[in-house]
Amino acid sequence: MKDHEIFHKIAHFGIVPVIAIDRVDDALPLADALLEGGLPVIEITFRTRAAAEVMETISRHRPELLLGAGTVLTVENLEAARSCGAAFAVAPGLNPRVVGRANDLGFPFVPGVVTPSDIEAGLGLDCTTLKFFPAEAAGGVPMLKSLGAPYKHAGVRFVPTGGVNMGNLESYLQLDTVAAVGGTWIAKKDDIAAGRWADIRQRCAETVEVVRRARP
Repeated sequence: MKDHEIFHKIAHFGIVPVIAIDRVDDALPLADALLEGGLPVIEITFRTRAAAEVMETISRHRPELLLGAGTVLTVENLEAARSCGAAFAVAPGLNPRVVGRANDLGFPFVPGVVTPSDIEAGLGLDCTTLKFFPAEAAGGVPMLKSLGAPYKHAGVRFVPTGGVNMGNLESYLQLDTVAAVGGTWIAKKDDIAAGRWADIRQRCAETVEVVRRARP
């Protein structure tokens, strides 16, 4: 799905916090920490049993937060994400059946890629915003530069995720083929379980500052 408004919003933020959360009770304090830290976007992964209910809670009570679903591996995951109020979905890989269903629904979807063949498969399914995963393990910024060059003219933009942190974030954001970065470090499961909301707020604020510096 090309040039959807949601993708423009994601690129504006520059960072998408990628979060696995175990308890529904933590959903709203987490949402508030992100909002107060200046980062009104979240990707809740389907890696925990609480994921669907967390998305429903955030969608209902914090509609100002741009809500996405992550680790969307099946059509069932995709449809659950949509029914729970998610505005977009992300996957670690590219499943043509899932992408096809997302296209049928008009639901913004970001499949994962790591090779030129993956990228071309995505383009063949009308996807130009693609998750580059696992980013650091797959070669990081140098690999992304090489991958992006042949496809830039086709409008391909990446969301690198996996191994990105405050130390290398700016180098990713400076690539013109990067729409945004998936931030798994912003709110880890142990931070959420311990209720370290102030730490998460601070991390969001610091991350937003890096985005401003990288994209003046």
